Amino acid sequence: MSSTASTPGASRRDFLKNTAAAGAAAVAAHLSLASAARAAGDDVIKVGLIGCGGRGTGAGENVLQSAKGVKIVALGDAFPNRLNGCRRRLEDIAKNDEKIKELGNSVEVEGRCFTGLDAFEHVLKTDANYIILATPPGFRPTHLQAAVAAGKNIFTEKPVGTDTAGIRKVFDAYEEAKKKNLAIVAGTQRRHQKGYLETIKQIHDGAIGEILGGHCHWNQGILWAHAREPGWSDLEYQMRNWYNFVWLCGDHIVEQHVHNIDVMNWALGSHPVKALGMGFRTRTDPKYGHIYDFFSTGFEYPNGVTVLSTCRQISNCANSISETVRGTKGSSQIDRYTINGKPAAARGRRGGETNPYVQEHTDLIASIRKGQPLNELKQVAESTLTAIMGRMSAYTGKEVTWDFVTNKSRENLMPEKLSFEMSLSTPPVAVPGKTPLV
Repeated sequence: MSSTASTPGASRRDFLKNTAAAGAAAVAAHLSLASAARAAGDDVIKVGLIGCGGRGTGAGENVLQSAKGVKIVALGDAFPNRLNGCRRRLEDIAKNDEKIKELGNSVEVEGRCFTGLDAFEHVLKTDANYIILATPPGFRPTHLQAAVAAGKNIFTEKPVGTDTAGIRKVFDAYEEAKKKNLAIVAGTQRRHQKGYLETIKQIHDGAIGEILGGHCHWNQGILWAHAREPGWSDLEYQMRNWYNFVWLCGDHIVEQHVHNIDVMNWALGSHPVKALGMGFRTRTDPKYGHIYDFFSTGFEYPNGVTVLSTCRQISNCANSISETVRGTKGSSQIDRYTINGKPAAARGRRGGETNPYVQEHTDLIASIRKGQPLNELKQVAESTLTAIMGRMSAYTGKEVTWDFVTNKSRENLMPEKLSFEMSLSTPPVAVPGKTPLV
């Protein structure tokens, strides 16, 4: 895996000036690709959806609303009730949503609905040419590798893994996708949001001078958990309660806070060189598995730039979801599209923004039809790995370096030979100072 870190001692401004043209191209692509997708007409995008939970169903709706010539042709999920609920929802919205009807899109999955742990393999064997990956993140590296091997274009939800072994597989998949000229867009939708694109372009053009540091936050209440039901095996329970098991979700610093971390990597044009963090949990109900309540991480980027990252899921506390960078000429609150307190981009529909969850599919489809495939897999892999660094540091109390997670770590959280008959206990909660760094 290659690092995007700048040469030691190089000017931060010089580094970002080198990426300014790329930022401008991203804004132009965002606008031109959208119109190209509307105009391109006849190349049918045949969608295979792998993972039919809430996010997968939502992504299915989004792709149906994104461009003309879209058919959902296959569905796959481990659990029949999830697949059936998703199918009913998608078929209903295809019949009743005015935008989808105007675009002429459809859901045609009869005979191509698959369940079980191997459902993804069956979806990949269909004629689908556009795969949506929306299972719990622990499965993402395996599914990405399989989809790339099958020669499919991919929309992958974030994060793209939960451990260092998985992210190495994702970097390999990225290189293979480049060779095959495949298109891959990730669910870090801020990179397809007009206000974010315009604000970060101005940052890269020097609007706040040399970047000195920043902070990002995703602090909110507890999300969700499911108590175990009679008849569920160990694996079914953990998969249905996936957000609360680290091998499946990566903990909320990885599953959720990756959005804000990705914005910081994007704004700084790099990934951190090291991390030192802390965190723990107060929740005690077994349904919450073994994840933490909060993380606070100091990330150091090239040239000594530092970023404070915090995320928390504790109810009845103050909430904050934001990204801010500071420079020698001022600061930008990126999520508010402001630079030195003044608007850097217009907000909302009046500012020309579309739903970013739809726009990311619009951009991906347009790139496929133009023969200029987008490939965002490396950047989302780096952001996922950044979040994993923060988790590893908090769990162990150790400083964690980029070199360690890319070249030396032996962390592999995926259980071997998954089956619904296997015994799978809940791991202990990590204890800083006792849990080893591997």
